[in-house]
Amino acid sequence: MWRFVYLILKSARPRQWIKNLALYAPLFFSGFLFFKPLDGPAYFWIVTYAVLLFSVLTSSIYLINDLIDVKEDRQHPFKKHRPIASGQLPVPLALTVALLGLALVFFLSLTLPVFFRLLLFTYFVLQMLYATRIKHIAIFDVVSIALGFLIRIYAGAVIVELHMSVWFLLTVVSASLFLAVGKRQSERTLLRDHHLDFSRKALRHYSQRLLDQYTGMFANATWLTYALFSFQHETSQAGIAVERFPTLYLILPRTLQSQKLLMLTLPFVIFGVMRYLQLVYEENKGESPEKVLLNDKMLLISVFLFGLTAFIVLYA
Repeated sequence: MWRFVYLILKSARPRQWIKNLALYAPLFFSGFLFFKPLDGPAYFWIVTYAVLLFSVLTSSIYLINDLIDVKEDRQHPFKKHRPIASGQLPVPLALTVALLGLALVFFLSLTLPVFFRLLLFTYFVLQMLYATRIKHIAIFDVVSIALGFLIRIYAGAVIVELHMSVWFLLTVVSASLFLAVGKRQSERTLLRDHHLDFSRKALRHYSQRLLDQYTGMFANATWLTYALFSFQHETSQAGIAVERFPTLYLILPRTLQSQKLLMLTLPFVIFGVMRYLQLVYEENKGESPEKVLLNDKMLLISVFLFGLTAFIVLYA
């Protein structure tokens, strides 16, 4: 029994849950991370509940996706070792767990805002279309990945009724397209190095030159849109800093006097983009972005310093 539990968890890909942390982004950058209304739970716990629902939903979708792709996965150099493709996890058991997960998600979401439930359902439909059709169509496959992240962002904002900057949304779109194209880069290199035919039809329509162009375009768009977001983001904490340390601001030259302190996080974003490009092109590690993020020390340090700096600016 425990062996099947382990195989189900492995197929559910808990490592992929890191993508659902995107739901916290609107709450974090809005400055309401610790806000608690008088007539309800704190915003943080509401969003955490939403993250848990999305985690169960995405795991159920991964199980269904493995069932759909079982024949293709058996011909893949690495995916053939997955529990369902290798035959270790019975198909009826995997399907039952996936359906129970979907039922649990939609049942537990009944008490949440209707627009959040609509986003949950939209995400599910998008992923099913991706698994059965879209992932075989060039361009549409990477765009659908970006839409998945955008839905997560909107879900995190809708559930606590927060406003989002248009530049922040553009940053999310650019970054998700950048990661998706990097994933296609690594998949193409992997299959080429193993002298295999491209099992995914969309890969046949991505030449190396085209992917290079896409990668450069979205890498630039990612840090530029974030730069515009950070430059236009004025925090109340920055204004408080001026009031508390007027002498310091008198000493500082006018060039260094700014209340747009979130731009201090921009160097970490630029470094993160450059490091990810290095990993994709030099070490061919872009096929699994969440694995890269969890295993690369330089990228982890950059993300930690980014989060710490943003937290100090927004909440210190």
